[in-house]
Amino acid sequence: QVQLVESGGGLVQPGGSLRLSCAASGILFSIYTMGWYRQAPGKPRELVAFITSGGSTAYADSVKGRFAISRDNTKRTVYLQLNSLKPEDTAVYYCNAKNGNTLDYWGQGTQVTVSS
Repeated sequence: QVQLVESGGGLVQPGGSLRLSCAASGILFSIYTMGWYRQAPGKPRELVAFITSGGSTAYADSVKGRFAISRDNTKRTVYLQLNSLKPEDTAVYYCNAKNGNTLDYWGQGTQVTVSS
């Protein structure tokens, strides 16, 4: 059974930081591209960042220079460091694991709220 369990969300003031974690089980973690997506109320889910099995990364323009994705294959965990948070970063953040066109798994999401 595949499980992706996110943690680390919460309420933070503008300019603050959070670190999200996603622990995976039931998959050969090291071969998967791991991604973070987010969905704000009334908006479609959007890609925030991803990291390939080889460690290459990519980011949405809106988070470049503020967010950083990383992975620890020994812990089967992917991280998203969120810095310089803005109110528009408020969303539910989802972890995704993808391999090829058919292996695609999602976590349950973790809420990030940026507000003073």
